[in-house]
Amino acid sequence: MPQDRSLPAQSRRSFLQLSTVAAVAAAAGFPVMTEPLLARPAERRFPPNAVVIDSNENPLGPAAGAREAAVAIVAQGGRYSTWLTEDLIRNFAAMEGLKPEYIAAFPGSSEPLHYSVLAFTSPSRSYVTADPGYEAGMYAAKVSGARIVKTALTKTYAHDVKAMLAAAPDAGLFYVCSPNNPTGTLTSHADIEFLLENKPKGSLLLVDEAYIHFSDATTALDLVRADKELIVLRTFSKIYGMAGLRCGFAIGRPDLLDRISTYKPWNPMPITAVAAAAASLKDAQLVPERRRLNASIREATFQWLASNGYSFIPSQSNCFLLDTQRPAKDVIAAMAEHNVFIGRIWPVLPTHVRITVGTREEMEQFQSAFQLVMKAAAQGRLPSAPNVAGRHLDGPLVRSNA
Repeated sequence: MPQDRSLPAQSRRSFLQLSTVAAVAAAAGFPVMTEPLLARPAERRFPPNAVVIDSNENPLGPAAGAREAAVAIVAQGGRYSTWLTEDLIRNFAAMEGLKPEYIAAFPGSSEPLHYSVLAFTSPSRSYVTADPGYEAGMYAAKVSGARIVKTALTKTYAHDVKAMLAAAPDAGLFYVCSPNNPTGTLTSHADIEFLLENKPKGSLLLVDEAYIHFSDATTALDLVRADKELIVLRTFSKIYGMAGLRCGFAIGRPDLLDRISTYKPWNPMPITAVAAAAASLKDAQLVPERRRLNASIREATFQWLASNGYSFIPSQSNCFLLDTQRPAKDVIAAMAEHNVFIGRIWPVLPTHVRITVGTREEMEQFQSAFQLVMKAAAQGRLPSAPNVAGRHLDGPLVRSNA
């Protein structure tokens, strides 16, 4: 039988190993988790004119140039067009002062997150994360059989890197999301450097910068340029408004990217996503303009909450945690009655609910509905409601074994 030249040699070599991993993952019921799946809706549909601020999506959607590019490329949808991905990588590399071989493209950043966990953790190498923090990596750690170690955030809601190191001398991977999901708070570059310098030999630091464009935080890409032992994740799902199109990067030394590519099937990127991402990178005003708009709406919301005596965790992202002072699942249910759909709960903070920053009009509707719900609660008229429209309101199903 002639050799199949449609697959790169590396993918042919890893096919049998990938098939084994896929079979194990499937047996464990392991999907690639993203925000909508973690919220676990039975059917994520909403009534007309609903305010949907529950999944850290960007209500602005893709920029105009990205939309035009995606539409224009559809005619080429019958071709794999891998050169488009190569061009996107080269352009991003030039922007960030990186070599193209330090960048791998994926449909979003969820896949490289999971593949990194599978590659660097095992029954003898723990997965270390923050609590509260983004939980998707814990699903992959269950597949790899790793011990899951969760450490509390600091008083300023940063990752407690010293506690992370102390809790897992056997760590295979440290996961740091900055700005953090769900708190929207930052972990300093100095703390990331400290974790990198003091982590166990052979372990990986995975820095998730999905939300970094909403803040003025210093990126960890300089550590990649210095050939340190970390991978940085980026996505076009958040500030670029492309959650439904799916495009992202894993950025790290080629040898580290090779480790995670073992789990990646040869599957070309969707050309509409690549075209939209390329157009977005060319728009020099897109990120600063959207950062300013998000910050303006977020800060106006914080001022309103503070002036009305409501507690929240200050954020530098497009989401924040709001303290409802009562079981948050009841507040989520009551808000849905007002056609306002807010986020989910982390078990460690059962009276807090995550709010995504929407448009100015959406946040005004949120404020009106929240005030009505809080007044009803103060009068004892807030009923208990474990579920709304099939949504699990008691938080994600993952629990730590640490």
